[in-house]
Amino acid sequence: MMIDLSAILKGVPWTIALTLVTFALGSILGLPLCAMRLSRNVILRGVATAIVVVCRSIPPIVWLFFVFFGIGNDLLAMSPFVAAAVGLGVVTAANMSEIYRGALTAIHPGQYEAAKVLNLTRVQQFRDVVFPQLIRIALPTAATYLIGLLKDSAVASTIGVTELAFQAYHVSQATFRGLSVYGSAAVLYIALSIPVAWASRWADVHLRSRVSR
Repeated sequence: MMIDLSAILKGVPWTIALTLVTFALGSILGLPLCAMRLSRNVILRGVATAIVVVCRSIPPIVWLFFVFFGIGNDLLAMSPFVAAAVGLGVVTAANMSEIYRGALTAIHPGQYEAAKVLNLTRVQQFRDVVFPQLIRIALPTAATYLIGLLKDSAVASTIGVTELAFQAYHVSQATFRGLSVYGSAAVLYIALSIPVAWASRWADVHLRSRVSR
């Protein structure tokens, strides 16, 4: 009996969409969280630290259940996809804030001093000096996290998101061919991860050449 590969492939767009939406949401929310972590205000720094610790300590699947079955049932109804994006987005925001923080602290203090000597405004300092170096330093770690997020998106199948793992499970139940079905799913996850790795390497080389000029 041949497996229905087309049925498994139906989950690929949902896997890609969930990964990109979650990564975008986490990347945006991670910026103010990083700013709070680096703030001179003790209260803001303490709140941000607590948020990061809590978000990173709770498994992603628990976040999904909390959002979908907790908030979704008692406060605000939402689709499985939205609940998955919010739940994984919370975890992603905490991790991206730490990636940003690590990148910012890696920039040599002399870069900030040189920007001040040139009488650049704060906006110009961030746009022309800090941001290009921040992106270059953070890119490899962020790309690695994106690949991990692509794999972690499989937990969304537990709340009914019809992504790759969800489709593979139902095909395996219908055909009783778990090895070939999940083997095919594994190959698809690898196929999705490779372009991300290649793109991040190309971007890293490109940014290094530009920043070093």
